[in-house]
This record gives sequence, structure tokens and C-alpha cells, in this order.
Amino acid sequence: MREVPEMSSVFDAMRAASRRDQSPAWAVRADRLRRLRKLVTEHRDEISQAISADFGNRAHQETALLEVFPSVAGIDDALRHGERWMRVRRARTGLWFKPATSRLMPQPLGVIGIVVPWNYPLYLTVGPLAGALAAGNRAMVKLSEYTPRFAALFARLAQQHFAADEVAVINGDAEVASAFSAQPFDHLLFTGSTQVGHHVMRAAAANLTPVTLELGGKSPAIVGPGASLERAVERILVGKLLNAGQTCIAPDYVLLPEAMREPFVAAARACAARLYPDLAGNPDYTTIISPRHFARLDGLVSDAEGAGARVVPLSQAPSDPARRRLAPVLLLDVPADATVMQEEIFGPVLPLVGYRTLDEAIDYINARPRPLALYLFEKDPGAIDRVMAQTVAGGVSINETLLHIAQEDLPFGGVGPSGMGAYHGEAGFETFSKLKPIFRQSRLNGAGLLKPPYGKRFETMIRLLLR
Repeated sequence: MREVPEMSSVFDAMRAASRRDQSPAWAVRADRLRRLRKLVTEHRDEISQAISADFGNRAHQETALLEVFPSVAGIDDALRHGERWMRVRRARTGLWFKPATSRLMPQPLGVIGIVVPWNYPLYLTVGPLAGALAAGNRAMVKLSEYTPRFAALFARLAQQHFAADEVAVINGDAEVASAFSAQPFDHLLFTGSTQVGHHVMRAAAANLTPVTLELGGKSPAIVGPGASLERAVERILVGKLLNAGQTCIAPDYVLLPEAMREPFVAAARACAARLYPDLAGNPDYTTIISPRHFARLDGLVSDAEGAGARVVPLSQAPSDPARRRLAPVLLLDVPADATVMQEEIFGPVLPLVGYRTLDEAIDYINARPRPLALYLFEKDPGAIDRVMAQTVAGGVSINETLLHIAQEDLPFGGVGPSGMGAYHGEAGFETFSKLKPIFRQSRLNGAGLLKPPYGKRFETMIRLLLR
């Protein structure tokens, strides 16, 4: 693990390199992206094994679907479109300033800091890294201490595929993470909890470092009156139980018509049995990352039950604390002030909240902090339009969960307490670039008419401008 003084020297060397080559050619950027792609694809089995070992168990197929595939897709998107993103862009010039011209020139910011969480360590490293490299930057990456095997492996692979002043990996505990956030990066992207996001933003503020914060929160799934219940249940459970719910955009709770609650419960039990038969020994079901997180989730369920909630197991298999396998449950009739309704759950626990009208469901969402994701299951176009117009969220999937994050042309980011800024695709390129405005005056122009000494000619020109 790198010590803090070495971290500063790595940063200094990287910043010096970025200033020597302030606008790398596309060929240089494309080469870095191809090396990143090679790192992922040639070592995918090692990466998958390391992540599974860090979790206790995570299916290699799940890592391939949720981490390897979107990582490669993001790199390929940057390779396809990055050269076009680099081009100087025309901008409109005000009528009174013509024939002057205006342009926007994308330029690399310099050195990007990327703080990665434990839940999707590969994808949440490679996704922002691809955007940073496509934009012509160098990058330092701080990996989570909760995934030590992956962190050690990725650090070794990065050293094999990149020069030290191109991509550097920093590993260490919370103290190292704090020192990392305090480096004077040209931009800092943090993915993690809202609580830690406060600390990261304070550390960055000391250097006036601009930040992109990808946080979390309580992402609702609305089952509309006109939804296909079977379809809604399946897609909600898939989105909730992948990675055992340890996903920042997993459905956190379900809003559904009161009359659908018991049918939802029955359908959910049947669906969970299809997705994860023999849960106790099922190799497809991910374990909880740490004993502390397992205890927290178990405590949320116990607290809700103690407050009067009904706990509905979705499997006959009991939870296994020793192996950190937490059996999925639904929670019904949960008091609004229960902890599970106040904190992001981040596990296979799903509260159901009944509503009488769709407007009541919309009001419920709007009375709470704006979520990172919102899911709506509904067939009626009018109802869909109403929910879209009257709610604000970081991103939305309609009649689906999670998949908006996989669309490279859709910016990914939160709003308010669920985050600020966005990346993915061209949005990521722009996040890690300065779109420098350039005004170019023409040889023949009227600027000379607007200067002292102010007289009648000036007053005439002002009247024309303000007409």
C-alpha cells in the first residue's frame, strides 16, 4: 500500500506530465483506452475471482454481466466517438457582434482523482477512468479497503498496462482515502455514501477542486394502477437481488396500490424461488460484503419488526451470519419513522408502501430527498407522463430497473442529496474536460463604435442595441 507522502509525489509527477502534454492527440488517448480494455478483457477471470473472494461469494456470471460487460461497453463507446468529442465546436455569436465567430474547444483538465466504492469495484473504476482518458487526462484511483484482493490485483495490472504518470492506483484505509481527497486534483469523482460524500466535498473545497459526487439514497419503484404485476415483480426483484441488493440504484422501496399488496407478496415469493432456488447453497446469490454490513441489515429488519412491521421471507432458507448470506425479505406496514425507511438499505430488504391514488404516490416521493433512481411500472402513457413531469430523480427506467445506467448516451448522476454532476459517454468526456470558450474578432467590426468618449453616436448605438 502506498504511503501518503508517496501519494503526493505520484500526484506531482502526474501533474507535471499533464502540463508537458496539455492536449494529447487522439492516437494517444485511443491507445490508453485500448490498454484499459486489454486490462479488463485479458484478466477478467482473475478480476472475477478476486471480487468473489472479497465478497465471500459472487457468481462470476454476475460480475461478467454487471461489471465486465458495461466496463468494456463504455470503453468501446469512447473509442467510437472520442475523436468526434474532441473537435472544436461552433457556438452562436450574437447578431450585433458578427462577423466575429465563437467556438468551444474541449481541453483536458489535467489530473483526475477517482474514489471507488466496494460494491462494483471494477465498473466504478473503469467507467470514470474511460471518460477521463478519452478526455486526455491522467488519473489517480483510490480503491476501497473493503475489496483488498481486487484492489491489490488492479494496482498490479495498472502498473503492467500504464506508465506511472498515466494511471496510478492508491490503496489504503480511510486515512489514506482522506489524504487522497485532499490532493489538489483538477477534478475529483467520488462514488459512495452521502455521509462520506460530505467529507469528500469538504476536503476538495480546500483546493477549490470541482467534484462529481455519485451518492445514493432511497430509490423508489412505483407500481402504477395499470402495470402488469407479474412483470413489475420480476423486474423489481431482479434489480433488488442482483449483488444481494448492494447496488446504489437498487429499488429501495416499492409504492403500489393497496389492493396489489398481497398479490405482490405472492408473486414475489414465487419469483424469488425461480431466481434463486435452494437459496442456502445457491452459487448465484451474492453474500454481504462484511460482518458489519450484515449486522446492520439484520438490525434494520429487527428494528422494523419491533416497530410493528410484518416481515415476509422470500425464501424458506434462513439467513446465515457465518457465511454472510442474508435471505431476502419484504417488509409490510412499516412505520414511516422506522430506520429502514430513513436510511438507504443497500441489501435484500424491500419495504412495500401502499397508496390510494397515483398522486398520493407522487406526493410521497416529493416529500423526501430526491433519489438517485426512480422506477415506474405502468402501461398508461398519461400516467407515465404525469409521474415523469412531477418527480425529479437522478435517472429513470420505465417498466424496468437498473438499465438506464447501461446506456452510454444517458448521463449518469444524482440530484441534490443523491449526488451532483454526471458522467458516462459524452457526458463523462465533458465532465473531465474544460470546454474553453473562444471569441474571435473579425478584421472589420463595430466594436470601435462602443468606446469612450461617450457622445451622441454612442447613445444612438445603445438605443439600437436595446431596441
